[in-house]
Amino acid sequence: MALFHFTVDQMKRSEGQSAIASAAYRSGERLYSEYYGEYSDYTRKGGVICSDILLPSHAPPEFADRQTLWNAVEQVERGKKAQLAYSFEIALQNEFTIEENIALARQFLLDNFVSRGMTVDVAFHEKEIEDGGIPNPHFHFLCPMRPMNPDGTWGFKQHRVYRLDEDGNRIRDQNGKFLFDAVPTTDWGSPETLEHWRKAWADVCNAKFEEKGFDVRIDHRSYLRQGVDLLPTVHEGATVRAMEKKGIRTEKGEFNRWIKATNAVIRDIRKKIALLSDWIKEIKAELAKPQTPDLVFLLRAYYSKRSAGAYSQKGKISNLKEMNETFNYLRENGIYTLEDLESRVESHRTKTDSLKTTMDAENARMKAIRSLSDDSNTFQRLKPVYEGLRKIKFDKPRAAYKAEHEAELKQFYAARRRLTAEFPDGKVNMKKLSEEYDALAQTHTATYEQFKSVREDLQRLWKVKSCVDTAARSMERTEEQMLQNQPQTRHKKEDISLCKKYDWKKEYNSIRRTAKRILSGDPLKDGRPLSDLIELDEHSRKCLEFEATLTDQQIEMLQDLGYLPVTTRQYAEECEECPYTLDEREHGICRRCSVFKK
Repeated sequence: MALFHFTVDQMKRSEGQSAIASAAYRSGERLYSEYYGEYSDYTRKGGVICSDILLPSHAPPEFADRQTLWNAVEQVERGKKAQLAYSFEIALQNEFTIEENIALARQFLLDNFVSRGMTVDVAFHEKEIEDGGIPNPHFHFLCPMRPMNPDGTWGFKQHRVYRLDEDGNRIRDQNGKFLFDAVPTTDWGSPETLEHWRKAWADVCNAKFEEKGFDVRIDHRSYLRQGVDLLPTVHEGATVRAMEKKGIRTEKGEFNRWIKATNAVIRDIRKKIALLSDWIKEIKAELAKPQTPDLVFLLRAYYSKRSAGAYSQKGKISNLKEMNETFNYLRENGIYTLEDLESRVESHRTKTDSLKTTMDAENARMKAIRSLSDDSNTFQRLKPVYEGLRKIKFDKPRAAYKAEHEAELKQFYAARRRLTAEFPDGKVNMKKLSEEYDALAQTHTATYEQFKSVREDLQRLWKVKSCVDTAARSMERTEEQMLQNQPQTRHKKEDISLCKKYDWKKEYNSIRRTAKRILSGDPLKDGRPLSDLIELDEHSRKCLEFEATLTDQQIEMLQDLGYLPVTTRQYAEECEECPYTLDEREHGICRRCSVFKK
């Protein structure tokens, strides 16, 4: 798993730290300290892959020897509380090979540290194992705090900047000493530089991830700066790691295990919240779609409308009883949706057709058996006539006999022909036919009872479907009416086909004259009053009085609203209160009528 770990500490002599000992520990070597006069031997330390010293171009070549380098650092830092070096620890990525990690780290050190004139002592480790057996490759490197002069000598870590007064003179304290500020000679210890290094390491790792086609990335920022609601783990250190490896549970180890478990819970909660948010979005999108009315809704709408139109309480109770019986029937038969209803209707229709075909076949066979029975009787009854014909040998008497018994002989021959077709062997078995008829009669009775039951169910289902279809058509008409009744904006008024916009501004004088003539009772050519042209009820008269006093501005305003004058009612359909306007009705009153009343 990709991770970011980048820490830096100051190695201080005041804390009992030694540059030689630290370098020996990280490189797994045996080094002699001239300052302390002792050896630091870590040759038996495992997990060190390799180590190296990276020098700037102006550094003395002898500093490529680790012991020489750090003894020189120890020698130049003479103070008992001196700060010796910067100590870095950076995690490598398990997604890369160890060779790729080493090459990536070396290039990072050359570009960001050696290029600044810093000497780098680096060692690569891969021994420690995290919880769960995950490899923990990483590298340590030490950098002396002192810069190196171009001539290969050690420079100063800081220099004095004396405080000056307004005249440019040095300021003294109460003891007569000059006041000054200690200013670092480099920016190596600044927070901005550390932030730059951390970001640079994250960038080179992410570039490598992209190069190898991995979709993982690391971030140098803290969880807080990233806006991630996770808890960071604390650095355990080599001692704690060694104790944990031996099975000794430490306070830092326990704390980190608690943090990891808590973060796992947080991640799981965030994942569930994300899934819940996606589900809510899907539900909202689904609910935003036009919803198809279901079976229960349509049936309730149908019976509610029937009950609303009932004239008596008895009728309402009857509708309620019928609705209850319908719902009970649907529930007993497992019909809960429109798809179930359609499927059941189609199934019953197919079954009904199949049963009807079976009954038709049974009836046809039973009819044929009855016909064969009649043919058998006819055959036996007319057989003596046929035998009489056979006994006559001479043609003249034979012809006379055939002419006398022509009808009987025709019946006999027809019966014999049908019996021969049924019994090709000539053995007529009426007993077998009688038994077949009885079996068919029983089967036909059972089939008919089944057909009757299925047909009754189908009729019931057809009734339910008819109610549903009626409710659906009613809802469609209601939606259409609602769309028609919606107020139309000015830019849409030209698209209204039902309303023919009347150009009042062009013919307002004619309208006013016509209104005044109607109000005055002027007659037509045939002597009838002008008021016969329209229904002059109280409301119409008020409208006429209103139209007779219109101004140009009022005419233009009403024209934009779509108001139609009384005298142009031939373009309109009647509303409940206004016989001269059309469409856009609200609660039974057209909008233009409402506008006029206001």
